[in-house]
Amino acid sequence: MSLAIFDLDNTLLAGDSDYAWGQFLVAHNLVDRPYYERENERFGRAYQDGALDIHGYLAFALKPLAQHDLSTLEQWRRDFMHSKILPMIQPKAQNLVDKHRQAGDTLVIITSTMDFIAQPIAQEFGIEHLIASQAEILNGRFTGNVVGTPCYRHGKVERLQTWVDEHGESMTGSWFYSDSHTDLPLLNAVDNPVAVNPDETLRAEAQVRGWPIIDHH
Repeated sequence: MSLAIFDLDNTLLAGDSDYAWGQFLVAHNLVDRPYYERENERFGRAYQDGALDIHGYLAFALKPLAQHDLSTLEQWRRDFMHSKILPMIQPKAQNLVDKHRQAGDTLVIITSTMDFIAQPIAQEFGIEHLIASQAEILNGRFTGNVVGTPCYRHGKVERLQTWVDEHGESMTGSWFYSDSHTDLPLLNAVDNPVAVNPDETLRAEAQVRGWPIIDHH
């Protein structure tokens, strides 16, 4: 039994849940449309280019959470899951998760996406363990701040190592599936790195390194 670790966006999902959440907020006029649309696009491009300021992005993404009460946000999230996320879940991705489940592996999703968005998606896949960028809640409301290290680039390695230590797990025989070159630090830290729907940079790296490449599209 090993750790089977999955990135979320464009790996298990055919799309980016964080970006889709931004689109959902805009479409339902829940945020200042021109500003939010522009910034969501800008951060989306920066992520694809590997130039994302994760602290700047999370401050932007968490701000709407801080402006509304939890019950309102949870209703929006239910609508978002149904309209945006469920169509992004591909049978091939579910089959990959199920293969590791049947092998008795410990399943983990690790994602830079904020936990508020990632939690119900992990539940949909039946994955118990989630390591995500953590949105701070005080007195039953989001503050707009992040708790601890954002789960991005080397932060993923740091957060995973902490989780492994806390849960008495081992990295021996570990698997990690990702689409993004920003995950190279963690891909290099596991025994079985796999590129899924990889971006150009990761595809080239995987070909040089002889890593398996899976295309779900």
